[in-house]
Amino acid sequence: MHHDASCASPLKGRLILLIGPSGAGKDSLIDAARPQLAAAHVEIARRVITRSPEATGEAAVGVSVEQFERMKLQGAFAMHWQANGLQYGIPRQVDEWLEQGRSVLVNGSRGHLAQARTRYPDLLAIRVDVSLDILRQRLQARGRETQNEIDQRLARHVSLSDTADDGVRTVDNSTTLSSAVEALLAVLREECVIQAY
Repeated sequence: MHHDASCASPLKGRLILLIGPSGAGKDSLIDAARPQLAAAHVEIARRVITRSPEATGEAAVGVSVEQFERMKLQGAFAMHWQANGLQYGIPRQVDEWLEQGRSVLVNGSRGHLAQARTRYPDLLAIRVDVSLDILRQRLQARGRETQNEIDQRLARHVSLSDTADDGVRTVDNSTTLSSAVEALLAVLREECVIQAY
């Protein structure tokens, strides 16, 4: 679904859901694109995850399962889901940003895309793609999961990849990170989320 490159209407706040398999480099892509996104006034949501705060990886807020459940009951999340044995939450602050007309980038979940679209009908879903071999190498290199957990993540990736979705844009992150950043920014310009040069 490609939009006309000339944005007829003024830019307005939109939720950008970055999806893709664990190990595709979503966190690296977000970090590398952070200066350009900030310059374009795109906010980046910080996820809450039931993972030890000492765990390596994205700059997420690590909480216990009990803390997560308490936050959920208190209505702290705009979205939440479970994947790969962990629970993920997106703080309600994203709704405040959207109401102020600011676009928000969320590191999301392919398995939660349908529910996210129900809540945010205008959301822009962007899938970060990498080959299966590269995905396996990256998961092994980061040393965060056991081999069994890596196998489970790869199996989940294959099963979710079987469901094609025309409404999802793609960014290839198989080569250099700078190329992936340029591809991401190009999609955001085409979708009228950020200004074209």
